[in-house]
Amino acid sequence: MLRGIAVGMTYLSDMGYVHRDLAARNILVDDNLGGKIPIRWTAPEAIAYGKFSSASDVWSYAIVMWEVMSYGERPYWEMSNQDVILSIEEGYRLPAPIGCPVTLHQLMLHCWQKEYSQRPSFNNVLSFLDKLIINPSNSPEEMPDYPLFISIGDWLDSIKMSQYKSNFLAAGYTTLDSITTMSIEPVSGCPDNMHSSS
Repeated sequence: MLRGIAVGMTYLSDMGYVHRDLAARNILVDDNLGGKIPIRWTAPEAIAYGKFSSASDVWSYAIVMWEVMSYGERPYWEMSNQDVILSIEEGYRLPAPIGCPVTLHQLMLHCWQKEYSQRPSFNNVLSFLDKLIINPSNSPEEMPDYPLFISIGDWLDSIKMSQYKSNFLAAGYTTLDSITTMSIEPVSGCPDNMHSSS
């Protein structure tokens, strides 16, 4: 599904079209809820300044990715629109849905960069997804189409969980690839919900 959406958005972007309302409700079901700006799916520059572009569509696409990977959860859950706007401004980004591959969440985070010029193009997104489909076992470090958060610290900062940096490091997790080995077995020094297979 995500690749199909990326193909469609690559086509629109290449033709110079800006979607402005990219959300699962407009792609995966036939339901017209339009009218107002859909705050939860809209890039910060579009909310603040009405600056819609292919880069703001990329932001929205990553929200759609999150919706798909969370099996239809509402982005930002029960937060008010104003709380969503303030949280995004302060650097909060949606955490990885349960079971979401680290590489896909990394792509989401890259699409949610505050500076729109730092976000990947739809061509980059499509290329990344194609490589992941061909070889799902690739780690983020082996897929250098765009810069990724490569340290645990950067990743935890991006999801507003930097207080756990020392716990991850104490447990031996220093790269995002290393956290893919986490399981439900307890490790000393980790919070109750962080465990390792070692």
